[in-house]
Amino acid sequence: QVQLVESGGGLVQTGGSLRLACAASGRTSDIHTLGWFRQEPGESRDEANLVARITWSNGRIDYGHDDSVKDRFTMYKDNTKDTVYLQMDRLKPEDTARYHCYADPHNGPRTWGQGTQVTVSS
Repeated sequence: QVQLVESGGGLVQTGGSLRLACAASGRTSDIHTLGWFRQEPGESRDEANLVARITWSNGRIDYGHDDSVKDRFTMYKDNTKDTVYLQMDRLKPEDTARYHCYADPHNGPRTWGQGTQVTVSS
């Protein structure tokens, strides 16, 4: 089983930057994809709220449907640490949400991290 620990959230002013980290441990060889959803109160964690995901084996990154995210957020992986980062620049108040890391194994259910809050003040 895979365990995920997120870090890096916080309060930042509009235009600022944050870097989220999702550290994977356990059976990381079982990971097929790892990604980030963001969730505002009352919303579900579905594909509409996908921020980005990475294919573990080859490093391919897919961003979600929000074009403003693609221009400002960058996902990358540190293979030496089994950690995936989400660099968020030029943050806007509408980026305020709880950001959840997840891992999909080749077989088995999705694993979620505990989430980290990002708040962007105007």
